[in-house]
Amino acid sequence: MSKVTRYGMIGCGMMGQEHLKNIALLPDTAVTAIFEPDAGMCDIARGLAPNARFVPSLAALLAEEALDCLVITSPNFRHAEQIIEIAAKRPLPLLVEKPLLTDPMDIPRVTAAVAAYPAPIWVAMEYRYMPPIAALLDEVETVTGGVKMLTIREHRFPFLHKVGNWNRFNHQTGGTFVEKCCHFFDLMRLMVGENPTRVMASAAQSVNHLDESYAGAVPDILDNGYVIVDFEGGARAMLELCMFAEGARYQETIAAVGPAGKIEAFVPGPTRFWPDDLGPAPTPILETSPRSPKRPVTRPIPVDPKLLAAGDHNGSTFYQHQGFLELLRGERARPEVTFEDGLWAVRMGMAAQQSALTGQAVPLGAMS
Repeated sequence: MSKVTRYGMIGCGMMGQEHLKNIALLPDTAVTAIFEPDAGMCDIARGLAPNARFVPSLAALLAEEALDCLVITSPNFRHAEQIIEIAAKRPLPLLVEKPLLTDPMDIPRVTAAVAAYPAPIWVAMEYRYMPPIAALLDEVETVTGGVKMLTIREHRFPFLHKVGNWNRFNHQTGGTFVEKCCHFFDLMRLMVGENPTRVMASAAQSVNHLDESYAGAVPDILDNGYVIVDFEGGARAMLELCMFAEGARYQETIAAVGPAGKIEAFVPGPTRFWPDDLGPAPTPILETSPRSPKRPVTRPIPVDPKLLAAGDHNGSTFYQHQGFLELLRGERARPEVTFEDGLWAVRMGMAAQQSALTGQAVPLGAMS
């Protein structure tokens, strides 16, 4: 591997541009090749990676010699086919955005392709790396004495507009609980430390996108819901999602409780959406509340303004790329977020989608 780590980018829409900005903050890195089929997104990406070569296809990208790794930030429904093509043609170290895939029928063939993959695959779960959530993860076991109940609440803005409006339809996103909430299912499994056994959900499309139409098709994505997840050892977790609540001070609230106490993280939304007339955007907060002695402690978890300016995820994309780069340079042994982690998150999201549709709880067995 060369001294400068060379990245190939697959997709440079909104999330891909955030990845470009954060790669640029890392030492001795360069984006050398980009495949992005949309002309408008290409124009923006050229401004962020002026030395990159733009190619017309994934095959052309994989033929570029000057690559050390790949980053997939294409629309959700392209991930499975692209992972399989990369595995067959040039299996370089890979960072793939969530969700891994959107169609349950793709699970066997993607899993088979990855089973023989000779390089590391890291699934992009940015929420793990948000400083207030990372702080919670560091302390959750000590403060709680082992998580028995976990609640994640996200009150946020509606889905943004993306190229071709692909994120308006379940068949392209996997559904809201897959597209948006796989982050939270990943956090649940990580914090509880066990695999899920059952998923129950109630959800609807109540407010957003009802007056939109694209080539005669009306968006069918959920905009609110509740999901309850049972885990192997008896712990349980709940997600509360509302995508028409962007007026709130904090976008995410995470509360984990165990026999020793409670720990909570309060995470603001993207800084660029905070109204200027309200002054500085809110600072993330971590609060620990032991049961005995009763002594709640609240502390701010500020985020570097430079990182806030490089994306919408409280600096997490930078820290995620920092870890991926350490992996590429042999400074860590394995991906922190594995293919198995990413697949569990997708399966939990798919089960939530199914439960919301049928009104029935969905069992989740172990992955073979």
